[in-house]
Amino acid sequence: MSSQKFVGRTLARSQALQLLFQADINDQTVEEILQGPYALSQDDPLDEYGEKLALGVDQKRSELDAVISASSTNWTIDRMPLVDRNLLRLAIYEMAAVDEVAVAVSIDESVELAKAYGTDESSRFVNGLLGKVATDIEAGYDVLALAQDDNKEEEAKEGEE
Repeated sequence: MSSQKFVGRTLARSQALQLLFQADINDQTVEEILQGPYALSQDDPLDEYGEKLALGVDQKRSELDAVISASSTNWTIDRMPLVDRNLLRLAIYEMAAVDEVAVAVSIDESVELAKAYGTDESSRFVNGLLGKVATDIEAGYDVLALAQDDNKEEEAKEGEE
């Protein structure tokens, strides 16, 4: 991953992204990753805010994926690079569930992390998709609650089949 040195909340977001990436690639929960030997690219210990973000994202993963799917055109969750997918989950969680962080700050930080960890196209892709989600949030929509409702409807339809 990146050799760039992050500090403060940027470091926390970087660490959360790394934990989410490890959980995703190993098909485990963040809690399972934290109970074992996990790897972070920084020499610093795991930041408390980073741990809070990673655990929160993991808890709301299906809702976050539904938000990403609804906001993405031409890209399914499974086709997205692992870094982009987890960075989007992280940013949307922070935008929708962490009141003390401004939406614009979450987007800016995510774009910077995309530049550090993603592909050449990641920062534009992340910025564009998060911009769509931000528009919904700023319009007053609870994107996570709407996604949860959509997931319940999907489950009910599958149960009828």
